[in-house]
This record gives sequence, C-alpha cells and structure tokens, in this order.
Amino acid sequence: MSNTEYKFQLKDSIVGLQFLFVAFGALVLVPILTGLDPNVALFTAGIGTLIFQLVTKDSIPPIFLASSFAFIAPIIYGVQTWGVAGTMSGLFAAGLFYVVLSLLIRIKGTKLLHKILPPVVVGPVIMTIGLILSPVAVNMAMGKTGDGAAVLVEFPTAITISLITLVVVMLTTLLGKGIFRLLPILCGIIVGYIVSILFGIVDFSAVSKASWFSMPNFVAPEFNLEAIIYILPIAIAPAVEHIGDMLAISNVTKKDYLKKPGLQNTLLGDGLATSAAALFGGPPNTTYSEVTGAVTVTKAFNPAIMTWAAIFAILLAFVGKLGALLSTIPVPVMGGILLLLFGIIASIGMGTLIKERVDLADPRNMIIVSIILVFAIGGMTFDFGGVAFSGIGLGAIVGIVLNLVLPKTRHFDGY
Repeated sequence: MSNTEYKFQLKDSIVGLQFLFVAFGALVLVPILTGLDPNVALFTAGIGTLIFQLVTKDSIPPIFLASSFAFIAPIIYGVQTWGVAGTMSGLFAAGLFYVVLSLLIRIKGTKLLHKILPPVVVGPVIMTIGLILSPVAVNMAMGKTGDGAAVLVEFPTAITISLITLVVVMLTTLLGKGIFRLLPILCGIIVGYIVSILFGIVDFSAVSKASWFSMPNFVAPEFNLEAIIYILPIAIAPAVEHIGDMLAISNVTKKDYLKKPGLQNTLLGDGLATSAAALFGGPPNTTYSEVTGAVTVTKAFNPAIMTWAAIFAILLAFVGKLGALLSTIPVPVMGGILLLLFGIIASIGMGTLIKERVDLADPRNMIIVSIILVFAIGGMTFDFGGVAFSGIGLGAIVGIVLNLVLPKTRHFDGY
C-alpha cells in the first residue's frame, strides 16, 4: 500500500466514524425504546450496511442502514406479547417482504409498486405510525412507563427534564449549523442526560459492573405466525420510504440510483439487511436520512466511507460498557425526544398526501384515508381463524384493498 493510498484510507475511516456519530442517536434510540439490546442494533446496522453494499456492488449508493423508526410500535407490542424471539420472526418476514417486492419490481417494473401503494394509502399509514405511538411519548415524558402503568420518575422532575430535552432538539434542528444540525437527537440526549444527573436520577452501578469487552445479547428468532401476520403489513410504509431515500441520495450525488443499481437491487439489499438483523435479535434496518444529510454537507460520496462506518459499528457492539451506559438514560429524556419524533412521523405522512396532491375532497380518496386512520388508531380488530389483524397492519391492508376495489370517481366538482 502506497503512502497516498494509506492517507486516503485513513481519511475515509475518520469520515466514516463521523457518519456513525451522526447516525448514533437514532440508531440506539429504537432498541432503547423497544427493549432490544443497543449493542445488537449496532452490530446489525454494520452487518446490514455491508450486506447492502454487496447487493448493490455495481453502483453502491453512499448510504448507511440502521434501526427503523417505523417498526417501534410493533416491536414494543410484539416484545410484550410474544417476546423478543417471537417478534424477530415477524421482523424476519418483513425483510422477506422487501425481497418479494424487489422481485416483482424486477419482473413488472416500478409501476406495480405505485399501483399497489399509491400516496393515498401510504400517507395515512405513515400518519398512524406516529399517532398511535403518541401516548407512549406523553407517558414517558411524564416519567411513566410507556403504557402508563407505573411511575418511574416523579412528575415535576420528569416534565422538567423532558421539556428541556425537547427544547434542545428543536433548537438544534432549527438553529444548528454544519454537523450539529444533523445531530438534534444526540444533542437532546446529551443535554437531557446531564440535567438528569443534576437531578440525581441516573444510576451508574450497571456501568461500573459491566466489562469493557462482552458479547451482545444476540437472540435468534422463533417462528410465530401471529407475530408475522401482525408485523408484515407494517413493512409497507418503510418500503415506500426507501424509494424517497434513494431519490434523496440520487439528488445529492447527481447519480440516478433508481436506474443503477436500480430499485430492485437497493430494495433487495434493504430486505436482506432487515432479515439478517432479525436473525441476531436486532431492529429492522432502513436507509438513514441523517447520514444522507451528512453526505450533503461533507460532499463525501465515496461508498467506502460507509464501509468504515459499518466496521466501527460492529466493533462498538462488543464494548460492554457502552451498552450499560445507554441503559442508564432516564425515561424522561427519551420521552422528550419522542414528543417531537412521533409528531414528525405523522407529519411526514401528511406531507406525502400534500406533496403528491391527493385531493381529499374527492369522496374516493376521503373514504380510503378515513378508514385507514379510524381502523388503525381506533383499535379495530378482525379475527380470521384465530389470527387477529389490528392497528397499523390492519389499516394498511384495508387501505390497499379499498384502493384496488373502489371505483374511480366518474365526475367530481367538489362540495
């Protein structure tokens, strides 16, 4: 290796570590909220990114894959209902769903995807993900468990910490410059954590007991049909989000990744990465817009940088004290972040309808959106042969069916 090549690799590794730092807050947030192991999430993010690069080797987009926010609600419910191993079987199936979609796109083209999953269906499905989760955010911000069943931190202390955390996230998002603008969640966690220490609610005993090197708490999936049927339809929203992420990184690098390596390959890579994560007990993977933003700022388009980010994620997964430290983050800190985060998810769904100019005065569109929202948020449940469909998954299925069977409005002049 020449001196010049060594310098380039050293530079790429440093930038890769910086990109992992950008993704870190969101990456570990999902496992902390859902009861999974943050160290496993780091490991599967690294493995998932490397798998994605292998699949898209003809023209690798400079993106990093990590924990998907879209699956927070089903993972929380799944872990409480079927345990981590049962939930992983549903998440493994979600990855296979991406694989099937990629095969359909390879055979039929992208028009099929737009026919099955138009904005009038995808928009409200994304909205329900944020809206259904909102009580969890409020309970945690008030110092309670996600379901509100127990008080973990007294209300005056909890609400002070959560609101300070929320304000920091908002101000960093609005006023932050350069790399700081890409780190609102991490900044919020750090400030909220410091305030929590001042209030004396952080217990460091777990950190002192943890070893520096330890194996992540890997969990293999156990087949559970109910978990699969519950989680599978929820994969619709992040599958469509994947297209938006590919468009975003294409605009940044001035390369059309929807043509080369093609949506059929990027979606395949995403699906295999998600299924691989489930094999180890990690959250589903998705392309990270935070890292895409960092690519925009730094103009670092070399995919090798993401390879380094993945390697660093895998190495950090075996640092036992890191996982122990993350486990000490108090509930109000997480709640303060989620107050904004879940609202943003709902807003993204609303934005999908607006961006695609979905006419909600059209009775057909109004029916589809209304039924998805009410069925998903209201808790409607359909039971087929002992297998229950409810929540986001039911809303998504009903929306798809309605879009396919309802006749187009022949003539509509509005009300």
